[in-house]
Amino acid sequence: MTIVNDSYLLLYKIKRILSEKRLDPRMDVIIYCFWEVISDEHGVDPTGTYRGESDLQLERINVYYNEATGGKFVPRAILVDLEPSTMDSVRSGPFGHLFRPDNFVFGRSGASNNWAKGHYTEGAELADSVMDMVRKEAEGCDCLQGFQITHSLGGGTGAGMGTLLLNKIREEYPDRMMLSFSIIPSPKVSDTVVEPYNATLSIHQLIEDTDETFCIDNEALHDICFRTLKLTSPSYGDLNHLISCTMSGVTTCLRFPGQLNADLRKLAVNMVPFPRLHFFVPGFAPLTSRGSQPYRALTVPELTKQMFDAKNMMAACDPRHGRYLTVAAVFRGRMSMKEVDEQMLNVQNKNSTYFVEWIPNNVKTAVCDIPPRGLRMAATFIGNTTAIQELFKRIGEQFSAMFRRKAFLHWYTGEGMDEAEFSDAEADMLDLIAEYQYYQDVPVNEGAQYSVEEADDDDES
Repeated sequence: MTIVNDSYLLLYKIKRILSEKRLDPRMDVIIYCFWEVISDEHGVDPTGTYRGESDLQLERINVYYNEATGGKFVPRAILVDLEPSTMDSVRSGPFGHLFRPDNFVFGRSGASNNWAKGHYTEGAELADSVMDMVRKEAEGCDCLQGFQITHSLGGGTGAGMGTLLLNKIREEYPDRMMLSFSIIPSPKVSDTVVEPYNATLSIHQLIEDTDETFCIDNEALHDICFRTLKLTSPSYGDLNHLISCTMSGVTTCLRFPGQLNADLRKLAVNMVPFPRLHFFVPGFAPLTSRGSQPYRALTVPELTKQMFDAKNMMAACDPRHGRYLTVAAVFRGRMSMKEVDEQMLNVQNKNSTYFVEWIPNNVKTAVCDIPPRGLRMAATFIGNTTAIQELFKRIGEQFSAMFRRKAFLHWYTGEGMDEAEFSDAEADMLDLIAEYQYYQDVPVNEGAQYSVEEADDDDES
């Protein structure tokens, strides 16, 4: 087996991301779509057997897979939930036998959409079992670079237990990269009344415990399916496939060779100018309806144009309402590096008002030679924009409206939480919003760094 520079351990809260019902429950699960995409790219069939056609598919396959006896490839993943039903839906699918049976960790009672249950009571009882599996999988890595977690911030398990696991992993592996794909509550698409509480308490934890957080919400995905892909009734599978393409693109340079590589640590170094400002808006190109595909050319300029289009962002915020601190673009396929550099420079020059001027070269570029299956070339967009404060403002307003009247609070205090935790989480999110606004407005000749203490003093005065 070839030893690669980096390995990853993936944890998943098996989460349905919308409340609508559809015929195939397996497609409700992000992990199902993600491993379908990754396995297809590496030539691994649903039984874990390699059926690929190129040595490049095997060269760095151990970034995501362990090789078991008989040449079977097993995902380095732990599947976690506080109720068994979602586990059953994964097991019953074609890819159900791909995962190691011991890595399904689940409870019996669920978290009842209660962050406190997931973080302090039900989730805490299961956390030690999950951490045992984490240690076991981490010990099997050649060179562990980081952890990747996919969860929702609106419910109880993904939000509460998800942040608990992030906290425990951060304590045990403080120097490893922590990456999260977080499903944020949407402005209009909502399936839980207490989402603002759960999301605010989770964001408070994510600020401290992750290095990179990709913010994705259901409404933005719905809009992409309606407006761009022209799907009249998008399913869970359609939405999750969009997320999976982005997740695949982020780590593609580690899994396949390329002209210009980028791993998670390189990404963080180039994308995060200040520790707390690590919340990203992802995107993917090309996104085209079936009917218009024959009329559009798949070129680097076309990919670049679509990547920066506000309609293609996977979070419900408009980047034109803020400024980009940094941007990363991961291109896939055979293309000219010169053309990529020219297009990136062209975007910055034409839209200079949407980039902060105190970071001269805002764009990090990576190019991988291997395109996704079925495409000649593609690109993954990652934007660190001050406009993301729109997400936090919206959640904060909803949180304040309920918390001011202590609505639903007894469900949380009944699990051992203190009201002060709610106040601290709200204050931390307001500080984050103020920090984004400060760096959006600060002039290039301003030398001071944002200080929470100074901001508090200004508010008091």
